[in-house]
Amino acid sequence: MKANLYALATICLWASLAALGVLLKHVPPFLLTGISLALGSVLAWPFVVKDPRAWQIAPGALFLGVASLFGYHFLLFLGLRLAPAVEVNLINYLWPLLIVVLAPLYVPGLRLRAVHFVAAGLGFGGAALAIWGGRASTDASADMNSSSAGLGYLLALAAAILWANYSLQTKRAALCGKSIPTAAIGLFGLLAGLLSLGCHWLLESPVHLTGRDWLLLLAMGLGPLGAAFFLWDKALKLGDVRQVGILSYLTPLLSTVLLMLVTGRALSWNVALAAALIIGAALLGARKS
Repeated sequence: MKANLYALATICLWASLAALGVLLKHVPPFLLTGISLALGSVLAWPFVVKDPRAWQIAPGALFLGVASLFGYHFLLFLGLRLAPAVEVNLINYLWPLLIVVLAPLYVPGLRLRAVHFVAAGLGFGGAALAIWGGRASTDASADMNSSSAGLGYLLALAAAILWANYSLQTKRAALCGKSIPTAAIGLFGLLAGLLSLGCHWLLESPVHLTGRDWLLLLAMGLGPLGAAFFLWDKALKLGDVRQVGILSYLTPLLSTVLLMLVTGRALSWNVALAAALIIGAALLGARKS
């Protein structure tokens, strides 16, 4: 029960991520990722001051955490710049389905069954429908050519795979008695943030950030790129990864609705059907039969 509450709290925070990313789309992706992750790491500092050993972790675990946090958010933010935001958001949220379907490969005692493959087909069918909807929505994609949109969709899919792997690796480590302290996520965020800022300095042009930009960055850093990571870690360690995966599909539903409100886009039938297919696939994929 406690794990589900942690997961629901995470979902509420993550639902705002894509909308905040669109509102900050004028901020270069490396700079956006770097500032937000660095701000999110601040939440772990009091625990590290109390117990410095929380950041003494194995190099392999450190690489997994930093690469996952840096890579996932950079791929997502870049994808949102190249393709219609709603469709990128839906493709990105294939990661809960991937957690359910791939769980047997990570968690001892679980096996893949035919129902899981059916669920995977439905989920990717929903993603394809979302892509088709993006091409058909001229109001949302008039300024994007087909090649850039296609790259945006691929980046969103790569982000989904990266985050599913990180989540399942976290669960497997906990089951094997090699659990990483939750406070260590602050170290992941800090190093990933510094890496992003370094890439910004080397590869991107400097920009001026307004007071409104800083407020939005603070909201992103302390919320979906801060507290959400710590809550997610608790949910994975304490709960059934399949149940957590099911609950996670509330995120794309809430996120898509919020994103449409921010972008002023009406809910089209193809986007609604794509969301229904993906959510239904996650529920089907979590069945034990």
